Amino acid sequence: MPSNAMAVVPRGQHRTFRLPRRGAGWLLAAVALCALSAPARAQMGPGGPPVVGVVKVHKQPVTERSEYVGRVQAIDHVDIVARVTAFIEERAFTEGTEVRQGDLLYRLERGPFEADVAAKTAAVAQQAALLRNATITLNRAQTLLHTPAGQQSTVDDALAQQASIAAQLQSAQAQLRSSQINLDYTVIRTPIGGKISRTTLTVGNVVSPGSGPLVSIVSQDPMYVLFPVSVRAALDLRDHYADKGGLGAVTVRIRLPQGTLYGQTGRVDYFDPSVSTSTDTLMLRARMPNPLNGANRELVDGEFVSVIVEGAEPVMALGIPRAAVLTDQQGSYVYVVGADNKVAQRRIQLGQSTPEVAVILDGLIEGESVVADGLQRVRPGMPVNPAPAAATANAAGPAATPARN
Repeated sequence: MPSNAMAVVPRGQHRTFRLPRRGAGWLLAAVALCALSAPARAQMGPGGPPVVGVVKVHKQPVTERSEYVGRVQAIDHVDIVARVTAFIEERAFTEGTEVRQGDLLYRLERGPFEADVAAKTAAVAQQAALLRNATITLNRAQTLLHTPAGQQSTVDDALAQQASIAAQLQSAQAQLRSSQINLDYTVIRTPIGGKISRTTLTVGNVVSPGSGPLVSIVSQDPMYVLFPVSVRAALDLRDHYADKGGLGAVTVRIRLPQGTLYGQTGRVDYFDPSVSTSTDTLMLRARMPNPLNGANRELVDGEFVSVIVEGAEPVMALGIPRAAVLTDQQGSYVYVVGADNKVAQRRIQLGQSTPEVAVILDGLIEGESVVADGLQRVRPGMPVNPAPAAATANAAGPAATPARN
C-alpha cells in the first residue's frame, strides 16, 4: 500500500494515526488563528454591525451654566487695636466663638485715666468761675461808662479779660473731653458681629497703640464670593440679560470643597471696573447667605470653592447628552450616524452647557443622529445598527468620558 494511501479500518476496530511533524505544526497554527479571530467575530455580534444607541440633535430649553474657581471673603474684617497704654485687667470672650456687635472684649486699667478726668474736670470748674467773675467786672465797667467815674479803657480791658477766660474755659473743656475719651478706651467692645480669633496678649500685659492687633473679628453672614471670569463671558452674560438687570440677573451657586452643592444661592453685586492685564479676566463678586447649620456655618473666610453661574431663565439651543461628547487634544467631537448607517467623526464647538446637556454652537445640524450609547464599539467609517439610545442603554456598557467645558 502506498505510504500516502488512506487505510481502511474495519468497523469496531480503532487505530492510531501519526501525522508528520510538518502537518502537526500546520494544524496548531490553524487552531491558534481561529482562536485569535473569535473575539473579533464576536464583537460584531451575530446580526452583523454593532448596535449603538443614537439621539437626534434638537433644540431644547437649556439653563446656561458655567463653572469657575472662586474664593470666599468675609464682608467685614476688623483688627482690634488698643487706643491707650494700659495693663489688661480682663478678657471677656472665648477665642474662636461668635460675638455680637457691642460685646465686651477687654477691660484695661482705669485708675490713671479716672484721675486725669477728675483733674480736667476741676480745671474746667476753675475756668468757669473765672469767666463768671470776668463777666461781672465787664458788666460793672459798662454801667459806669456813662458816669463821671467810667472810662472806655476800663470797659475794653474787662471785655478782653472775659474773652481770654472764655477761650481758656473752652480749652479746659476740650482737654476734659479728650481725657474722657481715653477713659472710655479702657473698655474695648466689638464694632461688628462675627467670629473672633485668638488673643495675641493675655491679662497682665501692657498694651499700647503700637502693640499691634489684639484680636481679629470676621463677619459671618452674609459672605462674599470672588471669582474671575473671562471678559468675553462676562460681556455675553451682561448683554444677554441686559433687559433683566445684566450680571445681577444671573444666579450664583457654590460647590463646596468636599464636592457637595451648597444649599444657598447668591447674586452678583459688583465687578471690577478694569480688566486684569495678565489674565484678561474681570473679577466678579457675589453676595451669598451663610446661615448657621447646626453649630457651624458652611462658608469660611478665605476658602476655595467652585462657583456655578446659571442663567436667569432657560434658552432654546441645540443640545445633546453630555455622554455623547468626546474630547482629545484637538477639542470636542461626536460620532454622527449618516443615512447609510456609517459612523463619521464630527468636530463641534460647545457653548455654555450643563452637566447633563451639551449645548452645540457649531458642527451639528438639527435632526442629525449622534451616537450616545456604545461609543467604545464604533470607529469612523464603520457601519452600525442604530437604535434609540434608551433601548440600548443597558446593553451599551459604560459610556465614554464626556468632555468638560
